[in-house]
Amino acid sequence: MRIDSTSIFRRPSFARQPLWVSAAHLSALTRWAGPYVSLLQMLVIGLGLLSLSRIGLMLWQWERVAATGIVGEMLVQGVRADLILLGYLLLPALLLAPLLAHRASFRFWRGLTVAWAAAALIFIVFMEVSSPQFIMQYDVRPNRLFIEYLSHPKEVFATLWNGFRVALLLGVGATLVLGVTLLRLLRAAAVEASPWSSKKLLLTWPLLVLVVFVQIRSTTAHRPANPALFALTEDAMVNSLIINSPWSVLDAINSMKKEANSSEIYGKLEREKVFAHVKAAPWLKDYQFTNAELPTLHRQQAVVQRARPLNLVIVLEESLGATFVKSLGGNGVTPELEKLKGEGWWFEQLYATGTRSVRGIEAVVAGYAPTPARSVVKLSLAQHNFYTLAAGLEKQGYHTEFVYGGEAHFDNMRSFFTGNGFNSVVDQADMKPKFVGSWGASDEDLFDKSLERLKHLHGQGKPFFSLIFSSSNHEPFEFPDGKIALHDPTKQTVNNAVKYADYALGKFIAEAKRQDYWKDTVFLIVADHDTRVYGDTLVPIKKFHIPGLILGADIQPRSITTVASQVDLGPTLLSLMGVNSEHPMIGRDLARDAETPGRALIQFNNYFAWLDQDKMATILRPGQPALLGRYDPASGNVDVHAGTPSAQQVENAMAHVMLPSLLYREQRYRLPK
Repeated sequence: MRIDSTSIFRRPSFARQPLWVSAAHLSALTRWAGPYVSLLQMLVIGLGLLSLSRIGLMLWQWERVAATGIVGEMLVQGVRADLILLGYLLLPALLLAPLLAHRASFRFWRGLTVAWAAAALIFIVFMEVSSPQFIMQYDVRPNRLFIEYLSHPKEVFATLWNGFRVALLLGVGATLVLGVTLLRLLRAAAVEASPWSSKKLLLTWPLLVLVVFVQIRSTTAHRPANPALFALTEDAMVNSLIINSPWSVLDAINSMKKEANSSEIYGKLEREKVFAHVKAAPWLKDYQFTNAELPTLHRQQAVVQRARPLNLVIVLEESLGATFVKSLGGNGVTPELEKLKGEGWWFEQLYATGTRSVRGIEAVVAGYAPTPARSVVKLSLAQHNFYTLAAGLEKQGYHTEFVYGGEAHFDNMRSFFTGNGFNSVVDQADMKPKFVGSWGASDEDLFDKSLERLKHLHGQGKPFFSLIFSSSNHEPFEFPDGKIALHDPTKQTVNNAVKYADYALGKFIAEAKRQDYWKDTVFLIVADHDTRVYGDTLVPIKKFHIPGLILGADIQPRSITTVASQVDLGPTLLSLMGVNSEHPMIGRDLARDAETPGRALIQFNNYFAWLDQDKMATILRPGQPALLGRYDPASGNVDVHAGTPSAQQVENAMAHVMLPSLLYREQRYRLPK
């Protein structure tokens, strides 16, 4: 692209006006900085903007910040993190200086550095302006979730417009105003810039590159500084305030490129130990693992033997955490679920593996343990020949189907499902919904379509598996009027959305009970995750607690009190259905043994936690020693001063987070070809 530097640097009228500094100051600055004036301004202004943003965020979250007792250290380390970011932003332009900063090409260089500095500062402004709303939702600065959501602009924009319109407009407005102001300042200063002699340029350039390199590395340790170095407190949100949002997002982009080896951020563990620890679990130690190519593949014999295996329906409820379920310590906006819990297997200590729907999908539908990487629903090597319940049941003659009220391409679900055993996908385009919100058809419309599909599948004479995924409990919390007595005075709140989702679920189950297939079908109702996972601990375990209920057919009422994970649901369902199967899932068949002490596998940002039956959590951190935390379910606190984890505890946790990465990377989480 051709840059008309003459038009850019013809002194505009606004350049004659006072900006942020006087003409004398500009002149002195340009004489001293020469060809690097725009880069120097980017450094100084960037430091100012990032520090002001950090101070503002710290004041906003003052109660949690003050509780850490390291306010001064946060500010100092924050500047260090800002210098690292700005070093990364300075380096590309600086490396071009010997080629472009000479007199012959100086006008082009001047235009290039102004454009680069302006773009970098606008990026900083945009990310910092976006931070408060992201923190309100996810209790952490923008991270990899920010990038993942950008791949779905339609749904994200609808959510922002309908639920956060004022914040969106203010954020865009602030970014534009500050962006224009910064561009004017950079252009005004660049007008006065003059080139250095070639000798001075070439002699000073290596020194400047060295300074920026040291700025980026920021340490004399073996490894350069990274965001994990700034995890100084037990509060993950406060730790995220120490760094800055642009670096957090750029680091997430970089980590996404290395996802095949993602679990190695916690250290190294020999391959043999990984398999040994996993297979030593009480619920796996008696199985035979005879396929060297597929190391976790084993034959599971169903506890309940049936002449004809049962059908399966999984209702995956969006963001339905224990937070909302009275009998699990919540605020009681799920009366229909409470009525149903006495009719089947009710999980009292079931924990989600993550904080995103796709993480819940991989755990519930594939029995796949969590990693620091993106969910396998989105990863390239898992789009075909990757194990799911659908893939296994399809081989046993089942018709398999996914039903969703939104657009099934969201989060790459359609591609993952159709490539891994689901025969058909039904989404909003196949419905005639009476109410459509930002995320698609209402839960009532979804369940009406599901009832229609279940009746059709039952009429085909084949066993079937239907995965139904709801979406009404999702910001901006839109649902039809006049359906429920509102819990909160304002309609569009999370409590009201959950109560509506519960109402729709109750209607669905009541109607399904009237159908012929009820006596031949196992139903699982489970959350994908809780809404807004937050807390002042490294891993807010309380917000991973979710309800789970298995009912239908001849399932008898029972309370499952052991600590359980979403990855345990697949093996348990197969056993209750009467399906003898071969699969690679490492979860627990609770139909065989629900008394042995259990465990939960939890991934929160870059932290992995192994929670045992005694509520002790071994917490793995990237680049730092593991911690041992004592979880108090009543308060939700995790005391990480409970002691030091043993080598055995650390290795066990390491094995369970490294195994899924290893199986994904080597494409060994599948059925035999």
